[in-house]
Amino acid sequence: MADPASHYQNPDRNLALELVRATEAAAIRAVPFIGRGDKNGADGAAVNAMRTFLATVDFAGVIVIGEGEKDRAPMLFNGEQVGTGNGPATDIAVDPIDGTSLTAAGRQNAISMIAAADRGSMLDAHSVFYMEKIVTGPEGVGVVDIRRPVGENIRALAKAKGKDVGEMLIGVLDRPRHEQLIADIRAAGAGTRLLLDGDVAGGINAASYEGRLDMCVGIGGSPEGVATACAIKALGGLIQTRLAPKTDEERQKGLDAGLKFDHVYEADELVTSDNTFFVATGVTDGMLVRGVQRKGPVIRTESIVLRSRSGTIRRITADHLVSKWLD
Repeated sequence: MADPASHYQNPDRNLALELVRATEAAAIRAVPFIGRGDKNGADGAAVNAMRTFLATVDFAGVIVIGEGEKDRAPMLFNGEQVGTGNGPATDIAVDPIDGTSLTAAGRQNAISMIAAADRGSMLDAHSVFYMEKIVTGPEGVGVVDIRRPVGENIRALAKAKGKDVGEMLIGVLDRPRHEQLIADIRAAGAGTRLLLDGDVAGGINAASYEGRLDMCVGIGGSPEGVATACAIKALGGLIQTRLAPKTDEERQKGLDAGLKFDHVYEADELVTSDNTFFVATGVTDGMLVRGVQRKGPVIRTESIVLRSRSGTIRRITADHLVSKWLD
C-alpha cells in the first residue's frame, strides 16, 4: 500500500488544475489593459489576481522564481509563501504576464504562466537575470548542443527531423544582442521567426509536436528558462542553458549563490524533480494558446496544462461570466 504521506511530498495530479484558476484570473484581469500602453498596470492587475487565487490552493508553495525584479514592476517576490499551507510542499515559478510589453501594445503571444515542482528541485537563478538557451523537440535530444555553432545545430536537427534546412523555422527574441545570431541562422539557410517577447511560449512551441517552430535560441530571462524546463520535461524535448551575466557584479552574485558559469545546465539540473507542472493561459492570441475573448455575457479563456510524470498535455477552454469579473 502506498504511503499516505507521499501525497504531501510531491505535487499531486490535481494541483495543475487548481493552478489554472490562478492563471485564468491573471489573464482576465489584464484584459482592460490590452493595447492601453500601461504594462505595469497590466502586470499589477495580473499579480493581484494570481496572488489572490494562489492563496486558496491546498499546497505549501514557495516562489523560487518570481517576476518583476529586473524591471521594478509589480511582482510576486522570491521567497513568498503561497497556498493554504496544507498539502504538497512545492517550488513555484510564476510570471503573471509573460509579455507585459506585448499586452500594453496589444500584440500577440502574451501569456500568464505558473510552473511547479517538488520543493527544493528548481534551480534558483534569480541572482542572474539572463541565460542563453536552446530548445527543441524530442528529435534534438542527443543531436543538438548549445556549445556548437547554431548553423551546425540547425543542420543536425533538420537531418534528425527529415526536413530540408530551408524548411527549418527558428524562434529568436528580436533584440540587438541577437543581430549576429540571426545572421548566422539565415546564413545556414533556415528561416527566422522574430519574437517581440515571450520566449517561454516560443520554447514550448519549438518542443511541441504540433508547433510551427523547430528550435528556439538566444538569450532570455533566467526565470523563463527554469519555467520552460518544467514544460519541456513534460514534452520530452531538449533544453540547454548557460548563464549570461551582464556585469562582473552580477556574475559575482551568481557565484556567491552557488551558480555555475561556463557550464551547460540541462533540463534535469534546471529542475531536478521528475514531477513537474506547467500551466499557461493566453492573455492575447498567440502560437501557444488563444487570448482572452469576450463573447456576450461570458469571457472565454484557453489554457494549456503539462505534467511530466504522466506525460500529459491538456488544453482547457473555460467560459466565465463577465459580471463576475469585469463589470
